[in-house]
Amino acid sequence: MNFLVKTLISICLLTTCLAPARAQVGSAPERTRLLNELQVLLSTTPGAQEVLLKLRIHSGAAFDLEGKAGTMALLGDLLFPDPNTREYFTGEMQGRLSVLTDYDSITITMQGRAREFERMIEILRTALVTTELTPAYITKMRDSRTKIVRETSALPATVADRAIAARLFGDFPYGRPHSGTVESLGRVERADVMLARDRFLNPNNSTLVIIGDVQPARARRALRQILGIWRKSEAVVPSTFRQPALPDSRTLLVNAAGDLSVEVRLAARGFSRRDPDAPAATLLAIVARERWEKLLPELSRGPVFVRSDTYALPGMFVMGATVDNLLAGKALTTAREAFKSLATTPVSAAELVDAKNEAAAFASKDLAKPDGKADVWLDVDTYKLAADLDPVRVLNAVSVEDLRRAASRLVDERGIATVVVGKSELIKPQIEQTGKVELMGEMEPKPQAKPDAKSTPAKP
Repeated sequence: MNFLVKTLISICLLTTCLAPARAQVGSAPERTRLLNELQVLLSTTPGAQEVLLKLRIHSGAAFDLEGKAGTMALLGDLLFPDPNTREYFTGEMQGRLSVLTDYDSITITMQGRAREFERMIEILRTALVTTELTPAYITKMRDSRTKIVRETSALPATVADRAIAARLFGDFPYGRPHSGTVESLGRVERADVMLARDRFLNPNNSTLVIIGDVQPARARRALRQILGIWRKSEAVVPSTFRQPALPDSRTLLVNAAGDLSVEVRLAARGFSRRDPDAPAATLLAIVARERWEKLLPELSRGPVFVRSDTYALPGMFVMGATVDNLLAGKALTTAREAFKSLATTPVSAAELVDAKNEAAAFASKDLAKPDGKADVWLDVDTYKLAADLDPVRVLNAVSVEDLRRAASRLVDERGIATVVVGKSELIKPQIEQTGKVELMGEMEPKPQAKPDAKSTPAKP
């Protein structure tokens, strides 16, 4: 299976579980709260040469203003605009510094030598308290992000992924790319970034995880002295949005120049991270992929995936593959069959065992790393999950009945969205045999006006 797909599956397992269980992510971290309400989780690892800091802002790109997707991602870029700061971590510290923005959060990862712990906290404070939002920095970082988006947005796989999200969610926040588009980034102004900082970049909307050889007394002292001046906000903005309407039932055909390969996507509305059926949906994704590959063995020639993307609000269950243009119609037809079979053909005991083994193996591998443990602990706060979250045990507790219930909720023909990206003149006849088609950019024919019976006939 594609490595990226396996990684995404393991991430889903780490973050979609709600039922309480005995933790298997190491000893529980010590939890404390500063006076500014910053939540701190400390896991002391005696003898470790490095220390890992992960700070998560529990608000992400879902809060981008309409028409200005990429605002929160740009704010994340502006936290460390000076390249010398990143070079300090990778060079002198022999560590790393990164900022990841998704729909639900902004996560800062800092890794360096444990003896430089206080220095790392000082760098973090500078980013959070005195964020450089000058016009020059904003222009520089926006241009840099726009360049990356422009270079990647033309890739057929990226086009397909964005198109299926927009098709399924419409104007809902998850229907727009969290990284932004060339057009939307061009609309982001300095005032928008400043508003995002003031609304969301606050200690009472954040959690900090510390893993390494840092004693609790030392950590508390440094945090109080250095991060204690970070001012909290009056209130935390909740994630409440109007749910999207049902998607267009027609297959969206997107014309793309290039080779003879085709990108096929099928998606349905999924579950939130807190939904009790979210772990079952993760296993259903593995079952659906296996069934799809059995229906069309040629899928193995290229990338193929099925995943359950879960967010703070209901996410997306998506199937995707890269196939030869001659297989476009078959790939779409078999994708529908595999997806519907989740509800019509109960998952067998053997399929359940195989799915659990595959998913649990990658979850366990990720949990063996400090980053994996930190992500689990951060997800508890981001998604209000059980404090003693044990992803592997919750996964193993999923039954065939759980899968049946989750499949019955998931499979609804009215809510299926489909997208095909490729040379339209070659694949349109195939796709039309599977159902109605909409060609992106093609204008709908205007209805012919009926003659008015009362009007006077034109004279010859």
